[in-house]
Parts: sequence; structure tokens; C-alpha cells
Amino acid sequence: MSRHGGKSVAKAILVSSVLPYRLKTRDNPAGTEQAAFDKSADAIRKDRARFFTGFFKTFFGSGTSPNPVSEEVLDWAWGIAMQASLKATLACARSFSSTDFRGDLPAFNVPTLIVHGTEDKTVPIDASSRAAAKGIAGCTLVEYEGAPHGLFATHKDRLNTDLAGFLAR
Repeated sequence: MSRHGGKSVAKAILVSSVLPYRLKTRDNPAGTEQAAFDKSADAIRKDRARFFTGFFKTFFGSGTSPNPVSEEVLDWAWGIAMQASLKATLACARSFSSTDFRGDLPAFNVPTLIVHGTEDKTVPIDASSRAAAKGIAGCTLVEYEGAPHGLFATHKDRLNTDLAGFLAR
């Protein structure tokens, strides 16, 4: 939004977003410690297939979500993740863990919907969407009680209804 001034953007939607900043620093005490990201990167380097098997169980809240996904959804997500190269996977993880979007939040000058699950263990809501909502004027934060990061699959009907309603307004 800030790089292009929101050109041609009428509305914005952030779903389970990493904004505003994931990394714990002196000026971002609610972030995640670098050591946690390093541990994930090491696990990806050691055995990417195994890492993603566990990762997607957390991502979709397997065993904890009130709307569990099937083994086939877990397999589908794993298959997509395994198609990326190791280099690209590590670069993606580094990007989402260390890119600081805090300065971009005021540039959201369009109606903005933020949707996030309260049981997101991948991107905790307090350090992400709740913080982003404080920095985006006039946004609407919708919290899905008990939802994991992969709420697009676990809460798809509600999400589609919320998205369609927001876009229709």
C-alpha cells in the first residue's frame, strides 16, 4: 500500500496475516524470538518433508480445531510445500519472519478487513492482527474463536460469507 500509494485499491483484506512485524526486537517486544525462526530453518534444512508434516498439523489446528481438516487436506498442503525448492522455502520463511511492515500500516487508507483465528499457533493473533488493527485506521478486525492459521480451510464457509459481505458493502 505504501510503495504504490494504494493505487487502484478500493478495499483490502488481510487473512491470518503476518503484519505488522513478526520478529522480537527492542521496539517489538511482542514478536517471536529469532531463535524460534532459526530452529524452524534448521529443521527445514535437516528434513523438509518431516518439518512440513508437523507444520501443517499445527497450521490447520489438527487435534485442536473445532473444524478439523481431513488427512487429504494435510497431504495436499504438504505436496504444495514440497514443490518449492529448499532455497525458496528458506527465503520465504526469512521474509515473513523479518520484514517490518509497521511503517506501511498508515498507508492503508481504504476500507480494510482483518480476519484472524484466536488459536493461530503459526502467527499468533496478539502480535499480528490485533497489532495491525491498532495501526490501520478504521479497519475491521474479525476474530474467529478457536480458529487456527489455516482458517481458509477450517472455517471456509464463515470466511467466504465474511469476505463476500465485506466486498458487497
